[in-house]
Amino acid sequence: MLLGGLRYLIPVIEAAHKLGCFVITCDYLPDNIAHKYSDEYKNVSILDKDAVLSIAQELNIDGIMSFAVDPGVITAAYVADKMGLPQTGPYESICILQNKDKFRDFLTRNGFNVPKAKGFSSIEEALHGMNGFEWPVIVKPTDSAGSKGVKKVEHPSQLKPALEYAFEHSYSKRVIVEEFIEQEGCSSDSDCFSVNGELKFVSFSAQHFDKSAPNPYTPSAYCWPSTMTNEQEKELTKELQRLITLLGMKTSIYNVETRIGKNGKAYIMEVSPRGGGNRLAEMIRFATGVDLITNAVRGAIGEKIVDIEQKPYIGNWAEYIIHANKTGTFEKLDIAPEISNMIYQVDLWVKPGDNIHYFEGANDAIGTLIIRGDMKKIKNNIQISIK
Repeated sequence: MLLGGLRYLIPVIEAAHKLGCFVITCDYLPDNIAHKYSDEYKNVSILDKDAVLSIAQELNIDGIMSFAVDPGVITAAYVADKMGLPQTGPYESICILQNKDKFRDFLTRNGFNVPKAKGFSSIEEALHGMNGFEWPVIVKPTDSAGSKGVKKVEHPSQLKPALEYAFEHSYSKRVIVEEFIEQEGCSSDSDCFSVNGELKFVSFSAQHFDKSAPNPYTPSAYCWPSTMTNEQEKELTKELQRLITLLGMKTSIYNVETRIGKNGKAYIMEVSPRGGGNRLAEMIRFATGVDLITNAVRGAIGEKIVDIEQKPYIGNWAEYIIHANKTGTFEKLDIAPEISNMIYQVDLWVKPGDNIHYFEGANDAIGTLIIRGDMKKIKNNIQISIK
Protein backbone atom coordinates (compact mmCIF):
# COMPACT_ATOMS: atom_id res chain seq x y z
CA MET A 1 0.00 0.00 0.00
CA LEU A 2 1.31 3.43 -1.00
CA LEU A 3 -0.03 6.53 0.72
CA GLY A 4 -0.60 9.52 -1.53
CA GLY A 5 -0.97 9.97 -5.26
CA LEU A 6 1.77 12.35 -6.36
CA ARG A 7 3.72 11.76 -9.58
CA TYR A 8 6.81 10.97 -7.48
CA LEU A 9 5.13 7.65 -6.66
CA ILE A 10 5.09 6.52 -10.29
CA PRO A 11 8.66 5.07 -10.26
CA VAL A 12 7.85 3.41 -6.93
CA ILE A 13 4.77 1.76 -8.44
CA GLU A 14 6.84 0.66 -11.45
CA ALA A 15 9.49 -0.83 -9.15
CA ALA A 16 6.83 -2.64 -7.10
CA HIS A 17 5.25 -4.08 -10.25
CA LYS A 18 8.65 -5.40 -11.37
CA LEU A 19 8.90 -7.15 -8.02
CA GLY A 20 5.51 -8.75 -8.63
CA CYS A 21 3.51 -6.65 -6.18
CA PHE A 22 -0.14 -5.67 -6.41
CA VAL A 23 -0.14 -1.94 -5.60
CA ILE A 24 -2.91 -0.05 -3.79
CA THR A 25 -2.73 3.75 -3.60
CA CYS A 26 -4.67 5.80 -1.06
CA ASP A 27 -5.62 9.44 -0.55
CA TYR A 28 -8.72 11.63 -0.78
CA LEU A 29 -7.92 12.98 -4.27
CA PRO A 30 -8.96 10.38 -6.88
CA ASP A 31 -7.64 12.49 -9.78
CA ASN A 32 -4.05 12.39 -8.54
CA ILE A 33 -1.82 11.03 -11.28
CA ALA A 34 -0.26 8.06 -9.45
CA HIS A 35 -3.66 6.36 -9.09
CA LYS A 36 -3.67 5.79 -12.85
CA TYR A 37 -0.64 3.51 -12.44
CA SER A 38 -1.67 1.52 -9.36
CA ASP A 39 -3.78 -1.64 -9.38
CA GLU A 40 -6.37 -0.35 -6.93
CA TYR A 41 -7.31 2.99 -5.39
CA LYS A 42 -8.91 3.68 -2.01
CA ASN A 43 -10.38 7.07 -1.21
CA VAL A 44 -9.30 7.85 2.35
CA SER A 45 -7.43 10.65 4.08
CA ILE A 46 -3.86 9.52 4.70
CA LEU A 47 -3.91 11.60 7.90
CA ASP A 48 -6.63 9.35 9.33
CA LYS A 49 -4.49 6.57 10.81
CA ASP A 50 -7.33 4.35 11.93
CA ALA A 51 -9.24 4.65 8.65
CA VAL A 52 -6.12 3.64 6.71
CA LEU A 53 -5.50 0.81 9.20
CA SER A 54 -9.04 -0.48 8.69
CA ILE A 55 -8.58 -0.60 4.90
CA ALA A 56 -5.13 -2.17 5.23
CA GLN A 57 -6.52 -4.91 7.49
CA GLU A 58 -9.44 -5.52 5.15
CA LEU A 59 -7.07 -5.90 2.19
CA ASN A 60 -4.55 -7.91 4.24
CA ILE A 61 -1.59 -5.93 2.85
CA ASP A 62 2.01 -7.16 3.09
CA GLY A 63 3.66 -3.74 3.38
CA ILE A 64 2.97 -0.01 3.51
CA MET A 65 4.99 3.03 2.55
CA SER A 66 4.65 6.80 2.23
CA PHE A 67 7.26 7.70 -0.38
CA ALA A 68 7.87 11.43 -1.00
CA VAL A 69 4.58 12.13 0.80
CA ASP A 70 5.37 13.62 4.19
CA PRO A 71 1.83 13.62 5.68
CA GLY A 72 1.55 9.85 5.33
CA VAL A 73 4.78 8.80 7.05
CA ILE A 74 3.35 8.60 10.57
CA THR A 75 0.24 6.81 9.30
CA ALA A 76 2.38 4.24 7.47
CA ALA A 77 4.41 3.65 10.64
CA TYR A 78 1.20 3.31 12.69
CA VAL A 79 -0.31 0.75 10.33
CA ALA A 80 2.94 -1.24 10.13
CA ASP A 81 3.16 -1.27 13.92
CA LYS A 82 -0.45 -2.39 14.43
CA MET A 83 -0.32 -5.08 11.72
CA GLY A 84 3.15 -6.42 12.46
CA LEU A 85 4.43 -5.42 9.00
CA PRO A 86 8.06 -4.56 8.18
CA GLN A 87 8.91 -1.28 9.92
CA THR A 88 11.46 1.42 9.14
CA GLY A 89 11.83 1.93 12.87
CA PRO A 90 9.85 2.22 16.12
CA TYR A 91 6.61 4.19 15.81
CA GLU A 92 7.74 6.58 18.56
CA SER A 93 10.98 7.32 16.65
CA ILE A 94 9.07 8.02 13.44
CA CYS A 95 6.92 10.52 15.35
CA ILE A 96 10.07 12.30 16.56
CA LEU A 97 11.56 12.50 13.07
CA GLN A 98 8.30 13.76 11.56
CA ASN A 99 7.76 16.60 14.02
CA LYS A 100 10.21 19.51 13.83
CA ASP A 101 9.51 20.50 17.42
CA LYS A 102 10.17 17.01 18.84
CA PHE A 103 13.13 16.50 16.51
CA ARG A 104 14.90 19.70 17.61
CA ASP A 105 14.34 18.71 21.25
CA PHE A 106 15.74 15.21 20.62
CA LEU A 107 18.83 16.62 18.90
CA THR A 108 19.43 19.05 21.75
CA ARG A 109 19.06 16.41 24.46
CA ASN A 110 21.52 14.12 22.67
CA GLY A 111 24.28 16.65 22.03
CA PHE A 112 23.88 17.30 18.29
CA ASN A 113 24.59 20.67 16.75
CA VAL A 114 21.16 22.27 16.58
CA PRO A 115 19.78 25.79 16.09
CA LYS A 116 17.99 27.34 19.06
CA ALA A 117 14.32 26.51 18.53
CA LYS A 118 10.97 26.68 20.29
CA GLY A 119 7.53 25.35 19.39
CA PHE A 120 4.25 27.21 19.81
CA SER A 121 0.55 26.35 19.60
CA SER A 122 -0.79 29.87 19.08
CA ILE A 123 0.26 33.21 17.63
CA GLU A 124 -0.10 34.89 21.01
CA GLU A 125 2.12 32.30 22.69
CA ALA A 126 4.81 32.82 20.06
CA LEU A 127 4.66 36.62 20.17
CA HIS A 128 5.32 36.49 23.90
CA GLY A 129 7.80 33.62 23.84
CA MET A 130 10.69 35.01 21.83
CA ASN A 131 12.97 35.90 24.74
CA GLY A 132 16.54 34.82 24.04
CA PHE A 133 16.19 34.72 20.25
CA GLU A 134 18.37 36.83 17.99
CA TRP A 135 17.14 38.03 14.62
CA PRO A 136 16.74 36.80 11.93
CA VAL A 137 14.71 33.68 12.71
CA ILE A 138 12.94 31.07 10.58
CA VAL A 139 9.24 30.37 11.19
CA LYS A 140 7.83 27.08 9.89
CA PRO A 141 5.04 24.56 10.57
CA THR A 142 6.19 21.62 12.68
CA ASP A 143 4.61 19.09 10.34
CA SER A 144 4.65 20.25 6.71
CA ALA A 145 7.04 19.60 3.84
CA GLY A 146 7.88 21.14 0.48
CA SER A 147 8.85 24.46 2.11
CA LYS A 148 5.17 25.33 2.55
CA GLY A 149 4.52 27.86 5.31
CA VAL A 150 8.19 28.80 5.77
CA LYS A 151 9.27 32.41 6.24
CA LYS A 152 12.48 34.14 7.27
CA VAL A 153 11.80 36.97 9.72
CA GLU A 154 14.35 39.78 9.91
CA HIS A 155 12.53 42.00 12.43
CA PRO A 156 9.95 41.52 15.21
CA SER A 157 7.43 43.56 13.20
CA GLN A 158 7.39 40.77 10.58
CA LEU A 159 6.77 37.97 13.06
CA LYS A 160 2.96 37.95 13.27
CA PRO A 161 2.25 37.57 9.51
CA ALA A 162 4.93 34.87 9.30
CA LEU A 163 3.26 32.99 12.17
CA GLU A 164 -0.15 33.29 10.49
CA TYR A 165 1.34 31.88 7.27
CA ALA A 166 2.97 28.97 9.12
CA PHE A 167 -0.19 28.09 11.05
CA GLU A 168 -2.17 28.02 7.78
CA HIS A 169 0.10 25.20 6.55
CA SER A 170 0.26 23.14 9.76
CA TYR A 171 -1.95 20.06 10.06
CA SER A 172 -1.55 20.00 13.84
CA LYS A 173 -1.72 23.80 14.21
CA ARG A 174 1.70 24.04 15.77
CA VAL A 175 4.71 25.99 14.52
CA ILE A 176 8.37 26.25 15.36
CA VAL A 177 10.57 29.33 15.48
CA GLU A 178 14.27 28.70 15.18
CA GLU A 179 17.55 30.53 14.93
CA PHE A 180 18.56 31.20 11.32
CA ILE A 181 21.82 29.40 10.55
CA GLU A 182 23.88 31.29 7.98
CA GLN A 183 25.26 28.55 5.77
CA GLU A 184 28.67 28.03 4.26
CA GLY A 185 28.35 27.03 0.62
CA CYS A 186 25.13 25.25 -0.31
CA SER A 187 22.81 23.35 1.98
CA SER A 188 22.15 19.70 1.11
CA ASP A 189 18.92 17.81 0.48
CA SER A 190 19.42 14.24 -0.70
CA ASP A 191 18.51 10.63 0.08
CA CYS A 192 20.28 8.01 2.20
CA PHE A 193 19.62 4.35 3.08
CA SER A 194 20.11 2.17 6.15
CA VAL A 195 19.99 -1.62 6.36
CA ASN A 196 19.26 -3.10 9.78
CA GLY A 197 20.18 0.23 11.37
CA GLU A 198 23.48 0.68 9.54
CA LEU A 199 23.90 3.46 6.99
CA LYS A 200 24.92 1.75 3.78
CA PHE A 201 24.47 4.65 1.37
CA VAL A 202 24.81 8.39 2.05
CA SER A 203 24.55 11.25 -0.42
CA PHE A 204 24.86 15.01 -0.16
CA SER A 205 23.75 17.54 -2.75
CA ALA A 206 24.18 21.26 -3.40
CA GLN A 207 20.71 22.72 -2.98
CA HIS A 208 19.87 25.93 -4.85
CA PHE A 209 17.07 28.47 -4.47
CA ASP A 210 15.51 31.07 -6.74
CA LYS A 211 15.85 34.35 -4.86
CA SER A 212 13.33 35.99 -7.20
CA ALA A 213 10.63 33.41 -6.41
CA PRO A 214 7.70 34.41 -4.16
CA ASN A 215 8.99 31.84 -1.66
CA PRO A 216 12.81 31.92 -1.84
CA TYR A 217 13.01 28.88 0.48
CA THR A 218 11.53 26.44 -2.00
CA PRO A 219 14.40 24.48 -3.66
CA SER A 220 14.72 25.26 -7.36
CA ALA A 221 17.68 23.03 -8.25
CA TYR A 222 20.01 20.33 -6.92
CA CYS A 223 23.55 19.37 -7.89
CA TRP A 224 25.70 16.34 -7.13
CA PRO A 225 28.41 16.30 -5.73
CA SER A 226 27.84 18.81 -2.92
CA THR A 227 29.88 21.90 -2.03
CA MET A 228 30.94 20.32 1.29
CA THR A 229 34.44 19.06 1.99
CA ASN A 230 35.12 15.35 2.47
CA GLU A 231 35.73 16.02 6.17
CA GLN A 232 32.37 17.77 6.55
CA GLU A 233 30.54 14.95 4.79
CA LYS A 234 32.30 12.40 7.00
CA GLU A 235 31.27 14.29 10.14
CA LEU A 236 27.66 14.49 9.00
CA THR A 237 27.65 10.80 8.08
CA LYS A 238 28.94 9.91 11.54
CA GLU A 239 26.25 12.05 13.18
CA LEU A 240 23.52 10.60 10.96
CA GLN A 241 24.58 7.10 11.98
CA ARG A 242 24.53 8.14 15.64
CA LEU A 243 21.03 9.54 15.20
CA ILE A 244 19.75 6.39 13.48
CA THR A 245 21.26 4.22 16.22
CA LEU A 246 19.78 6.31 19.03
CA LEU A 247 16.33 6.13 17.44
CA GLY A 248 16.56 2.39 16.81
CA MET A 249 15.89 2.76 13.10
CA LYS A 250 16.00 -0.34 10.91
CA THR A 251 15.90 -0.64 7.12
CA SER A 252 14.77 2.55 5.44
CA ILE A 253 15.32 5.19 2.82
CA TYR A 254 15.68 8.70 4.31
CA ASN A 255 15.32 12.19 2.97
CA VAL A 256 18.04 14.16 4.77
CA GLU A 257 18.64 17.92 4.89
CA THR A 258 21.97 19.18 6.25
CA ARG A 259 24.11 22.28 6.15
CA ILE A 260 27.42 23.70 7.31
CA GLY A 261 27.08 26.95 9.26
CA LYS A 262 29.41 29.90 8.85
CA ASN A 263 30.39 29.06 12.43
CA GLY A 264 31.96 25.87 11.03
CA LYS A 265 29.45 23.54 12.67
CA ALA A 266 27.72 20.72 10.78
CA TYR A 267 23.93 20.64 11.25
CA ILE A 268 21.37 17.92 10.62
CA MET A 269 18.28 19.98 9.79
CA GLU A 270 15.72 17.31 8.82
CA VAL A 271 15.63 13.51 8.58
CA SER A 272 12.47 11.84 7.30
CA PRO A 273 12.15 8.06 6.83
CA ARG A 274 10.81 8.34 3.28
CA GLY A 275 12.12 9.07 -0.18
CA GLY A 276 12.46 12.76 -0.96
CA GLY A 277 10.27 14.65 -3.38
CA ASN A 278 11.64 16.32 -6.51
CA ARG A 279 12.80 12.94 -7.88
CA LEU A 280 15.83 12.85 -5.55
CA ALA A 281 16.06 9.05 -5.40
CA GLU A 282 15.81 8.93 -9.19
CA MET A 283 18.67 11.43 -9.39
CA ILE A 284 20.77 9.19 -7.13
CA ARG A 285 20.10 6.31 -9.52
CA PHE A 286 21.18 8.43 -12.51
CA ALA A 287 24.28 9.74 -10.72
CA THR A 288 25.54 6.55 -9.03
CA GLY A 289 23.59 3.57 -10.34
CA VAL A 290 22.35 2.78 -6.81
CA ASP A 291 18.63 1.93 -6.84
CA LEU A 292 17.17 3.28 -3.61
CA ILE A 293 13.60 3.12 -4.92
CA THR A 294 13.42 -0.62 -5.59
CA ASN A 295 15.14 -1.32 -2.30
CA ALA A 296 12.69 0.90 -0.41
CA VAL A 297 9.92 -1.31 -1.82
CA ARG A 298 11.86 -4.44 -0.88
CA GLY A 299 12.24 -3.10 2.66
CA ALA A 300 8.53 -2.32 2.94
CA ILE A 301 7.55 -5.90 2.09
CA GLY A 302 10.35 -7.56 4.05
CA GLU A 303 12.44 -8.77 1.14
CA LYS A 304 16.25 -8.83 1.08
CA ILE A 305 17.98 -5.56 0.23
CA VAL A 306 20.19 -5.82 -2.87
CA ASP A 307 23.20 -3.78 -4.03
CA ILE A 308 22.96 -0.91 -1.57
CA GLU A 309 26.54 0.27 -1.23
CA GLN A 310 28.43 3.54 -1.37
CA LYS A 311 29.41 4.38 -4.94
CA PRO A 312 31.03 7.47 -6.49
CA TYR A 313 29.14 9.88 -8.71
CA ILE A 314 29.45 9.26 -12.43
CA GLY A 315 30.51 12.82 -13.18
CA ASN A 316 28.46 15.91 -12.31
CA TRP A 317 24.66 15.75 -12.27
CA ALA A 318 21.99 18.35 -11.65
CA GLU A 319 18.24 18.70 -11.51
CA TYR A 320 16.47 21.95 -12.32
CA ILE A 321 12.92 22.34 -11.02
CA ILE A 322 10.93 23.98 -13.82
CA HIS A 323 8.81 26.72 -12.28
CA ALA A 324 7.20 30.08 -12.89
CA ASN A 325 7.49 33.21 -10.79
CA LYS A 326 4.04 34.49 -11.68
CA THR A 327 0.61 32.93 -12.02
CA GLY A 328 -0.89 32.62 -15.49
CA THR A 329 -1.48 30.39 -18.49
CA PHE A 330 1.42 28.26 -19.68
CA GLU A 331 2.44 28.73 -23.33
CA LYS A 332 5.81 27.03 -23.84
CA LEU A 333 9.21 26.07 -22.47
CA ASP A 334 12.24 27.27 -24.43
CA ILE A 335 15.67 25.69 -23.92
CA ALA A 336 18.57 27.48 -25.61
CA PRO A 337 20.39 25.34 -28.24
CA GLU A 338 23.79 25.96 -26.59
CA ILE A 339 22.82 23.84 -23.57
CA SER A 340 20.95 21.09 -25.43
CA ASN A 341 23.91 18.70 -25.20
CA MET A 342 23.75 18.94 -21.38
CA ILE A 343 20.07 17.98 -21.10
CA TYR A 344 19.70 14.31 -20.14
CA GLN A 345 15.93 14.38 -19.71
CA VAL A 346 13.04 16.87 -19.95
CA ASP A 347 9.99 15.99 -17.88
CA LEU A 348 7.33 18.66 -18.43
CA TRP A 349 4.07 18.20 -16.53
CA VAL A 350 1.93 20.88 -18.19
CA LYS A 351 0.75 21.63 -21.71
CA PRO A 352 -0.10 24.91 -23.50
CA GLY A 353 -3.25 26.42 -22.04
CA ASP A 354 -2.81 24.95 -18.54
CA ASN A 355 -3.05 27.33 -15.60
CA ILE A 356 0.11 27.43 -13.50
CA HIS A 357 0.82 28.98 -10.11
CA TYR A 358 3.79 31.04 -9.03
CA PHE A 359 6.54 29.13 -7.21
CA GLU A 360 5.43 29.20 -3.58
CA GLY A 361 5.98 25.55 -2.67
CA ALA A 362 7.24 22.29 -4.16
CA ASN A 363 3.72 21.49 -5.38
CA ASP A 364 3.94 24.49 -7.76
CA ALA A 365 6.69 22.87 -9.86
CA ILE A 366 5.69 22.19 -13.47
CA GLY A 367 8.45 19.76 -14.41
CA THR A 368 12.12 18.87 -14.11
CA LEU A 369 15.24 19.03 -16.23
CA ILE A 370 17.90 16.38 -15.63
CA ILE A 371 21.34 17.68 -16.52
CA ARG A 372 24.73 16.03 -17.01
CA GLY A 373 27.38 18.62 -16.31
CA ASP A 374 27.71 22.02 -14.64
CA MET A 375 24.35 23.67 -13.95
CA LYS A 376 25.66 27.27 -13.88
CA LYS A 377 24.69 27.87 -17.49
CA ILE A 378 21.22 26.45 -17.18
CA LYS A 379 19.02 29.07 -15.54
CA ASN A 380 19.69 31.91 -17.98
CA ASN A 381 19.10 29.56 -20.91
CA ILE A 382 15.62 28.42 -19.87
CA GLN A 383 12.58 30.53 -20.58
CA ILE A 384 8.95 29.88 -19.65
CA SER A 385 6.33 31.80 -21.65
CA ILE A 386 3.16 32.69 -19.71
CA LYS A 387 0.09 34.62 -20.77
